[in-house]
Amino acid sequence: MSEKEKNCADCQGGGCSGGCNGCTGCGAEPRGKLTCTDWLSDIPAGDCDLVEVLFKNTRKGIYRNSTHLDLAIGDMVAVEASPGHDIGCVTLTGPLVRLRLRRRSKNDGEIKRVFRKARPADLEKYREARAREHETMIRARRIAEKLGLNMKIGDVEFQGDGNKAIFYYIADERVDFRQLIKVLAENFKVRIEMKQIGARQEAGRIGGIGPCGRPLCCSSWMTNFVSVATGAARYQDISLNPQKLAGQCAKLKCCLNFEVDAYVEAVKSLPSREIRLETADATYFHFKTDIFRRRITYSTDKRLAVNLVTIDADRAFEVIALNKAGEKPLTLESEEQQAKPKEAAAYGDLLGQDDLTRFDKKKKKKRKGPKPVKEAREGAEQPQPQPRPKAPREGGEQKDAAQHKRRNRNRNRSRGPQGEGGGAPKND
Repeated sequence: MSEKEKNCADCQGGGCSGGCNGCTGCGAEPRGKLTCTDWLSDIPAGDCDLVEVLFKNTRKGIYRNSTHLDLAIGDMVAVEASPGHDIGCVTLTGPLVRLRLRRRSKNDGEIKRVFRKARPADLEKYREARAREHETMIRARRIAEKLGLNMKIGDVEFQGDGNKAIFYYIADERVDFRQLIKVLAENFKVRIEMKQIGARQEAGRIGGIGPCGRPLCCSSWMTNFVSVATGAARYQDISLNPQKLAGQCAKLKCCLNFEVDAYVEAVKSLPSREIRLETADATYFHFKTDIFRRRITYSTDKRLAVNLVTIDADRAFEVIALNKAGEKPLTLESEEQQAKPKEAAAYGDLLGQDDLTRFDKKKKKKRKGPKPVKEAREGAEQPQPQPRPKAPREGGEQKDAAQHKRRNRNRNRSRGPQGEGGGAPKND
């Protein structure tokens, strides 16, 4: 395997150092976690010697290229650390790095240096350190559980030279981990650093796929976290369901803040929800609003959906003006809306069968009648149907003789000796 193919294999589709998706071997433009579009790339760099370096997952740092190395996006570099050196991937160069440094409010005197481009020996040692991280995290969790510490170790990151390990943990309360550090140092033979992070930071480091089907914003492009309140959901008329509003970090989704400003501006052009509309026959209260379509639904009951009527925002303003003038329209709908035929619902039963109990009904059995006689051809004689002979019954002859004798006796009783109806009955 050539050096170029080996460097490209190190990326493994996720970047040379946890997300840059580019390397010196393939020369691909980095894409992935927390990358920034260099919209100042056509401006000469001038005397800007700052570069941005991405380490494992979402950890980034800004370093000074004091030796004026020819660095490009995607290069693997060895940077200054305490102690030793670390290995990372260059994700940004030029004047835009200075602007990002101002936002972080760091002094130039605190910026560490870039030592050199990563050598093959540095990359080999770096890969060995990365291979130990998962096993180290599992063992550290067991050690913390034995010590009875109420904390969760979410991730472990080894320094590029393998001399230091950063343990990221989550805890709801203050944790005394001095004994834990001693035990970890004895087991792993490295320098230990503990960093407490929140639930959002943990989700950003681990990554994942959100309910929208795309990678999590905190692990793909977000660099800072803004507090999210339930008021953002109320402005957007989103159901306050904790299971739907919470992300993988069990906190409110960050995307609730993305469109809330547009909703706030759109609501300003709609009538207030507290205003009730008066008509000649009823009083209507606000029920719900389609903000961007500017359609408002009113109900005759303040708490329940009763006699719902949907009108445009312009019609609502007209009714409000009429009510202020002391007038009450006959209906809430405008004349144009009444003349327009009602639109059919955009949804319905896909199968066209609304009765859910249609399979519960028993089908009536049809009576089997005589088969219809087929029409005969012209000129052909039609055979006459023969009567079906009755099957003989046991003792049938004796029963028929008794019935015949009984009928004769009744007939003789009704007749007299000199004609019908007279005389005494004849005895048998």
